[in-house]
Amino acid sequence: MTVRTLLLSAMLSAAAITSAAGQEAAASKGLDVELNALAGSQKGCLFTFVAANGFAQDVSKVSFEFVIFNDKGTVERLALLDFRDLPAGKSKVRQFDVPGIKCETVKNLLINDAPVCEGEGIEKARCMDGIVTRSKATAGLEG
Repeated sequence: MTVRTLLLSAMLSAAAITSAAGQEAAASKGLDVELNALAGSQKGCLFTFVAANGFAQDVSKVSFEFVIFNDKGTVERLALLDFRDLPAGKSKVRQFDVPGIKCETVKNLLINDAPVCEGEGIEKARCMDGIVTRSKATAGLEG
């Protein structure tokens, strides 16, 4: 092996270790909820979320209380959305059709609480601890 090959091999090994360590650190932080899209529906507005479980344990059931703010900055509605199960280290897409809401008037969402947070070895408050939120939609999302 040449010195160049050895250096390249060492750099790739270091990158793999760093990547694995970064994934492990990310996996220990908590839940990650992304508002991915808003789309008009016959009922109102279809909210699409991508939720990831960074815990070492499966979440068998989780529900979030969302506050939906309109374009005037006032509360339009509170909605309890059941995200069901979130397996450890996995992402799930969840969709909710919220009646009577026009997507174009939704400006921001706030995850107010997680009244249901269940799983082996998971305390109820843990689903809100260290929650990470972001949005790829026209409306923002806060946790």
